[in-house]
Amino acid sequence: MTATTTRGASASGEPNPSAGRSGRRSLRSGFGLRGPRHGRHSVSEDQLATLALPIGDDGVVIGVGADGRPAVLGINRPTPYDVVLIGGLWTAQVLALRTAATGARVAVETGRPQAWVQMVHAMGGGQNGLAVYEVGRVPPQGASAGTPVLVVRDCGMRPPRGRVTSGPWQSVLTLLPYLSPVAPRLVRQARLVGVQRISPDEAAELGRALSLPRGDMEALPTLADGFTLWCADRDRQYVMTQPTDAEIGLLGTPRRMD
Repeated sequence: MTATTTRGASASGEPNPSAGRSGRRSLRSGFGLRGPRHGRHSVSEDQLATLALPIGDDGVVIGVGADGRPAVLGINRPTPYDVVLIGGLWTAQVLALRTAATGARVAVETGRPQAWVQMVHAMGGGQNGLAVYEVGRVPPQGASAGTPVLVVRDCGMRPPRGRVTSGPWQSVLTLLPYLSPVAPRLVRQARLVGVQRISPDEAAELGRALSLPRGDMEALPTLADGFTLWCADRDRQYVMTQPTDAEIGLLGTPRRMD
């Protein structure tokens, strides 16, 4: 009988180490990438500083600042965050719409649900991140890092104390159409205050509460529709909210009056 050999074994029947190593090499070569092997895929150490990514703060783009750069508001936070907007319903609705687009849930507490119906229908009847409740009827939202929540309080000039307050991963935006008797208390409690066009008397009163420079107090009564002065601690920024085509189709053009 003629002896035969198989691949990987010697004529004596002993395993062939070199064949085994070759087999392992051929298997390993099929896993993963070997990395760039061409000059065009690499840069020198001096060129690393030129590489940059246009990434800003994490949050909701609320408009464009005076420098032409996007103004970003960090709504979803692990700590309580209260925002007061003295302005129009249009801006509050744009903020709610854009916050929901980030994956957060939005709960609207309002005495005028008809003003929010169109948004609810456009977003799938409340199944896709936005729900509307009567004043004082907002249930616990169960906010978490995976499902952050924004509560929008659209309750008129004298909003009652809310049953649902800000907390970890749950921010509260209170909309005031004008400066009201409860505004000083809400402004003191807020981490961020947005002010749109108001009367000269209101601007003077609010300027004292926020320690605004005279230039800002004089500018507030002249702000165009869509412009907001956002104040946080000692930081102030004028922002112009530019609606997308979809937002114009749903909410119309920017306006201060409702």
